[in-house]
Amino acid sequence: MAKDRTPTATSGKPAGTPGRPAGRTRPVTQVVAPSRPWGLIAAAVVVVVFAAAVIGYAVSQVNKANADKITSPGQIAGLETFKYPSGAKHLTTPVTYKESPPVGGDHDPVWADCTGTVYSVDIRHENAVHSLEHGAVWITYNPDQVSPADVATLAAMVKGVTHRLMSPYKGLDSPISIQSWDHQLKVSSVKDKRIKQFADFFTQNDKYYPEIGASCVNADFVTHPLVVGQASSQASGAAPTMSSKAGSSAATSSAAG
Repeated sequence: MAKDRTPTATSGKPAGTPGRPAGRTRPVTQVVAPSRPWGLIAAAVVVVVFAAAVIGYAVSQVNKANADKITSPGQIAGLETFKYPSGAKHLTTPVTYKESPPVGGDHDPVWADCTGTVYSVDIRHENAVHSLEHGAVWITYNPDQVSPADVATLAAMVKGVTHRLMSPYKGLDSPISIQSWDHQLKVSSVKDKRIKQFADFFTQNDKYYPEIGASCVNADFVTHPLVVGQASSQASGAAPTMSSKAGSSAATSSAAG
């Protein structure tokens, strides 16, 4: 008779699986997320936003400035145009002009300084017309109709800009009149954008005045400006003095007109 066999005890592990040392466990891996430089990111965002704002403002200002620019006289509403030939005469006697203020024609041998000059007196019109012939823009105003603050606004368009001059004009039939050779515009307010349009377009625009490249410097006229009613400085035959500024050596034009 076969003997009963006692079953062999098992460890409860699948057969063929090697045992692991008792008491040992796999360590838990700690995953640390990298920290973000939020301060630098925020600073970069601020810089980008600021730069965009600056660029946007600059573009808007350029567009605004260009919106008022003109490319031809016909774009200035109310502009009057005349036709005075080049080669006007130099006269030391008073000249009767058709327009008031005058915009061309015979004139004094000496030009009024027009290097961004603001006069406080009604300068001789014959001298001012000579300045127009040199490509200057002449802003005039009625001193009885324009306030000191408005005079200052007009002066700001003239000071420091070569080939511009400004003076009061007694009896002017409008508060403000602006002239270049053959062109004139009369307005009632210093806020009228056409004043700047006129000045920017016609100042030394060689398509619209006779003596291209002529000087505007006459330091003697700045120091001793001739006013309406006074005789020409050339009437006695005495030549005026002249500053050496801008390389000019004579106060009278060598060309006829």
